[in-house]
Amino acid sequence: MAADPDSSAPGGSIGAIVILGGFMSVSAVYGKMRSALARRTGQPVYVVETHSMDWIPSLLPAGWLYVLRKLDRTVRRAAQIATSGRVTLIGHSAGGVLGRLYLSPEPFLGQVFGGLDWVGRLITLGSPHHNERRWLHGGMMARWVEARVPGARFTPQVQYCSVAGKLLRGDSQGSLRERQAYSFYEQIGGEGDAWGDGLVPVGSSLLAGSQQITLEGVGHFAGFGGSWYGTDDSIAAWWQACQPKGNSPGASPDGRG
Repeated sequence: MAADPDSSAPGGSIGAIVILGGFMSVSAVYGKMRSALARRTGQPVYVVETHSMDWIPSLLPAGWLYVLRKLDRTVRRAAQIATSGRVTLIGHSAGGVLGRLYLSPEPFLGQVFGGLDWVGRLITLGSPHHNERRWLHGGMMARWVEARVPGARFTPQVQYCSVAGKLLRGDSQGSLRERQAYSFYEQIGGEGDAWGDGLVPVGSSLLAGSQQITLEGVGHFAGFGGSWYGTDDSIAAWWQACQPKGNSPGASPDGRG
């Protein structure tokens, strides 16, 4: 079962939010992010319940079904609360790539999820949409998804917003962190001498056709030092920036609130 919505969100909320974490993540690490989002938006926030072992099979397409089914159950549950019947889906890292696949009305290995009927907005945080790596960090997933549901495929039915962090520039001769970033960026984006969030280069995180946001000083996850996509200051920045023009910060994806 998916994690319950944060208790600080008021019962009369118009919208609802679902968070899908990244590769090898566990849902518990998004607890503080969930609470911060609920406080800021006044909406109930659900986190798709995942464990590290859930992601192991996702090295191959058949393994994505397990996480997609968990995502589908959580989204449908959250949509029952939303006045519009549609939710904001937030995908961190590989969760953002998988969220794009979830929207497709076409069968995936014989199963149709129909996420397009339930999701009004997709926000991706540090997601490797363009990934050169063959296996790790969602390389196969990113290329498979891009070939079938390229870019912001379902605009304007779904509002797409992709967020990149700009924390470190990769440097093969620099500090340990800069050398590590260089290696990650080179493997994911094809070029190590680039800016990124410490794991995913900026260019890989920005989805073609989406609203694109780059946040200075934001890392891929808490362990990268300083702010990451789930800290209060970062949430304030990307949530406001990803709002449809003319909507208030707590507005629902279809603009009713």
